Amino acid sequence: MGAPGIVRDDVAAGHDDVDSLRLEWAAACNVGSVREANEDAALVRPGLFLLADGMGGHDCGEVASAKALDVLAHIAVGGGQDETRDEIDRLLAQAQDEISEIDTSSERRAGTTATGAVLVNHEDAPHWLVFNIGDSRTYCVRDGVLEQVTVDHSQVQEFVDAGMMTAEEARVDPRRNVITRALGAGMVTPRADYFAFETQPGDQLMLCSDGLTGELPDAEIAAILADTDSAQDAADALVEGALALGAHDNVTVVVVRVGSGAGVDDEAATDDDSDAEPADQDDA
Repeated sequence: MGAPGIVRDDVAAGHDDVDSLRLEWAAACNVGSVREANEDAALVRPGLFLLADGMGGHDCGEVASAKALDVLAHIAVGGGQDETRDEIDRLLAQAQDEISEIDTSSERRAGTTATGAVLVNHEDAPHWLVFNIGDSRTYCVRDGVLEQVTVDHSQVQEFVDAGMMTAEEARVDPRRNVITRALGAGMVTPRADYFAFETQPGDQLMLCSDGLTGELPDAEIAAILADTDSAQDAADALVEGALALGAHDNVTVVVVRVGSGAGVDDEAATDDDSDAEPADQDDA
């Protein structure tokens, strides 16, 4: 049995109050229009958002992504930035060991990508600590501007970095599925990249597998995130957009919208209404 909160072949939505923030979230995971099996999965916990895209063939990729999320589900929310990074490194190593033990029916080794965002406390302010291994991505929308936070670990990304192709050319290049880092997949040591930035009300985070970005360019993703009224509407529209273009791979999306938490609103209301008369019960 997988960890509670894992989403596969399903849609889930909700909201959580974490410290001074309200996090409205939605996760959508779809097998797509071509693949027989869904090797993607996502996991949502209060202040913790994870996504994994498995590889290794039927069943093996599904098992690998589930094992990764089972282990990473133990990341603690609200700790210090450096301590949390150390904890993620430890859990990634544990996930690597468990995935490496998966038996496969071919020479392909089971493996998975992973990306995630966890709320941490840094310099007395909430921050996102984002990590990734592979080509699943985390984006942030701030002040209406979509920015890719993570950098793909892929062959075509290396070509982009070397100036040999553009990002748009890389998006449709036939070598785009060749990744250079993964959990499992015969790799010896998991090496994640980390990114940290202060959390601000009004931000949107989006985590996705390459089944989304292989179909939709960033400009269209940004337009969908801007034109939808809720995290669930955004997640649904992004998956529908990928399906409309063929959805040649599994498609998984997690959207998180950041607002002020209920505790902040209640405290402000108490301060503002300190001299006001109590409301009549009939008006409540």
